[in-house]
Amino acid sequence: MQPRIDIYPTHRQGDFLMRAGRPYPFGASFVPGGVNFAVFSRHATACTLVLYEKGSAAPLVEIPFPDEFRIGHVFAMVVFGLDYEQIEYGYRMDGPYKPHQGHRFDPEKVLLDPYARAVSGRDVWRQRTYPEDSFQHRSCLVYDDFDWQADRPLQKPLEDLIIYEMHVRSFTRHPSSGVKYPGTFAAIREKIPYLKELGVNAVELMPIHEFDEFENSFYNPETGERLINYWGYSPVNFFAPKAGYAATGQFGMQVDEFKALVKELHRNDIEVFLDVVFNHTAEGDETGHTISFRGLDNQTYYMLKPDGRYYNFSGCGNTMNCNNPVVRTMVMDCLRYWVSEFHIDGFRFDLASILGRDSRGNPLANPPLLEMMAHDPVLGRCKLIAEAWDAGGLYQVGSFPSYGRWSEWNGKYRDTLRKFLKGDMGQVANMAQRIQGSPDLYAGRGSTASINFITCHDGFTLNDLFSYNEKHNWANGEENRDGANDNNSWNCGVEGPTKNPHILALRRRLMKNGMAILLVSQGVPLLFMGDEIGHTKRGNNNTYCHDNELNWLNWDLQPENEELFRFFQACIAFRKAHPNLRRRHHFQQRDAVETHGSELSWHGLEAWNPDWGDHVRTLAFMIGDTDPVAGAPTDDYIYVAMNMHWENHLFELPQLPPRHRWREFANTGRPTPNDITSPGKERPLRNQRYLELIARSVVILVGRAT
Repeated sequence: MQPRIDIYPTHRQGDFLMRAGRPYPFGASFVPGGVNFAVFSRHATACTLVLYEKGSAAPLVEIPFPDEFRIGHVFAMVVFGLDYEQIEYGYRMDGPYKPHQGHRFDPEKVLLDPYARAVSGRDVWRQRTYPEDSFQHRSCLVYDDFDWQADRPLQKPLEDLIIYEMHVRSFTRHPSSGVKYPGTFAAIREKIPYLKELGVNAVELMPIHEFDEFENSFYNPETGERLINYWGYSPVNFFAPKAGYAATGQFGMQVDEFKALVKELHRNDIEVFLDVVFNHTAEGDETGHTISFRGLDNQTYYMLKPDGRYYNFSGCGNTMNCNNPVVRTMVMDCLRYWVSEFHIDGFRFDLASILGRDSRGNPLANPPLLEMMAHDPVLGRCKLIAEAWDAGGLYQVGSFPSYGRWSEWNGKYRDTLRKFLKGDMGQVANMAQRIQGSPDLYAGRGSTASINFITCHDGFTLNDLFSYNEKHNWANGEENRDGANDNNSWNCGVEGPTKNPHILALRRRLMKNGMAILLVSQGVPLLFMGDEIGHTKRGNNNTYCHDNELNWLNWDLQPENEELFRFFQACIAFRKAHPNLRRRHHFQQRDAVETHGSELSWHGLEAWNPDWGDHVRTLAFMIGDTDPVAGAPTDDYIYVAMNMHWENHLFELPQLPPRHRWREFANTGRPTPNDITSPGKERPLRNQRYLELIARSVVILVGRAT
C-alpha cells in the first residue's frame, strides 16, 4: 500500500490555518481540508489574500502570503477549514506605481482573480450587489460536480452545420416569449423546440463571460436613460459564466444552469459555440478602472507603448498581450476549461487578428497562441472560428494563420452578397467565388474555412438591410457617429417603415433571395437571431447599449411573418437534404457541356455560357450529381438562377441526361405559399428548356430521374 500523505497546516493567522500551496493550477482549487490559492505576478513585491463572507461589505480576514509561500512569480497558499459556499475572495497586490514604466500596483484595491470560476457582484441583471466604492467583482469557489451523464461535445462535421448567432438575454427577454425566467440560460431551454423547428444545429452565443452591464457613460438623448453594456464585449473575467444571465445567479448556481443548457442542447443535437473576447478587457485605457489584470501585473497582461500608455487595437481602450507566455497560458487554460468542464463544441474569437500580434502590436508570421490552439490536444476536436480583423486595421480574411484548423467569418462573402442583392454592377464574378466557398481566399483550406453570413449582431438586421439606406443610431447617445457606414443596404425606395404593398413585397423577396443564396453556397452558413421572423432594430446598426425591444426578439413576429419563417425553414431543410451543398473541399471546376457529371458549371441567360461582364446582374450555376472520383451518383442535380436586375429575364436551362426532369424547389418571384416547397416535393416544370425569372428573384431547381 502507498503511505497516506497528510496535508497539515504550518502557519496560523487568528482562527485561520495555512500552509505553503502549489503554484499550479492558478486560481482557487480544492485540496483535502482546504483551498489552494495561486496567483501570478511577476512584478508585485507582496500579495494579500482577502476573504469575505458572502454578501458582506467588509473583509472577514486578510492573510498576507509569507515570503516562503512565493514560488518563482506565483503566490501560493492553502487555507484550511473554509466554508466553500459562503466565501468570496480577492487579492491585494503591492508593488511599484510607475505608470510610465507600465506598473500600476495599488494595495488599496482588492482585485478579482483572473482564474475565478464564478464572479459575484452582478448576481441579478442590472442590480448591484455591492456599493459603488466597494470590491464589486468578487471571486467565488465552484464545485465541478455537475452530472453530465453520457453527454459530450457532438463533433458534427463542420460542413454540416447551420449556425444561429444569438444573444442570451435578447432571445427570451421580450414579454411575448412566454418563458418562466426571461432572459436567462434556463429560458433558452424552453425555446429549444423552436430552434429544432427552424432547423439550425448549432448556436453561437454572444459573450456569456462575466461582464459589467453598467459599463457605459452614454445617455439615450430621446429618453434620458443611462445606457448600458448590453452585448457584453468587454469581459472582466474569462472563466466565469455571467450570473446575471442565470435564473439561479442570485444563488450562485450560474455554472450549473449553463451546463444544464449545454446538456439539453446536445440532447437535441445542437452544438454550442461561445463568442470569446480575449483581445481586451473592461479595464479600459489610462482613465479606466482597476478590476483585475491591471492591478495584478499590468506590464504582463497588456500591450503597452514605451511611455506606459495602452495600445488600442481593440477600439476599447486596451489590448491584451496575448502572445506573452503567461497570458497565452491563461487563454489556453480558459479554453481547455470550457471544453472539458462545459462540453463546448467550438469558439468564435472576437477581433481574432489581435491574437496574432506581438507585444508591440506587430503581426507575427507564426503566432504562438494561434498555433497552440490549433494543435492543442484538449481542443483537438472543437471548432475554431476567427473574426479575422481587428480595430487597428489588420484585415486577414483569407490570410488568417490557419494551421489546417481555423475557419473565418468571411466578411467578403457578406459584402459581395449584399452588393449583388441590391443590383450593384461588377459583382457577378465575385459572387461566383463566394458561392463556391471562396476558393480565391481559401485555396488549399477548403470551403469549410469560410463562415458565410449576410447579417450578424454587428450591423443591420436582414429586415433593415432592405429598409434603410443609412444608419439611425441616434438613441446610442453618440450623435450617430458610432456604427459602420458601409452597410451596402437599400431601402427599396422608402427609408424605414412603409405601408406600400409593392415595397413590402420587394423587401420580402430580397430577404428570401439572400437566404436562398446563403443556403446553397459552399461553406458554413451563419444566421442571425430574429432574421427568420423579420426582426427590426429600426435602422440602428450598433445596438450594443440597448436593453429593450431594439434587441429583444419579439415572438409575436413569428405568426405575423410566417411566410418568411417558412422560407428559412425550407431552405435549411433543402441544404440538409443535399450533400453536394455541404462539401468540405472546393469544386474541381471541370465544366463541359457533354459531361453531366461535372461538379460545378456556370451559366448565364444561355446555358453553359456565363457572362462575366461588369454590367451583368444575372448568374446561374449547376451542381452535378456524380462523385468525380468514384463516378457514383451522390445527389440530385441542383440548378440555381439569380436575377438581380430590375427587369425580367429568360434563362435557358442546361439539358439533363435522359429520363431526368427539372423540378422547382423555390421561386422567390412567386407569391406565398407557392414560393417554396419541401425537399422531395418539388414541382415538375412544364417547360424544360427555358425559365423566366421576374426582376430581383432567385429560382432553385432539382433535376432527378422520373
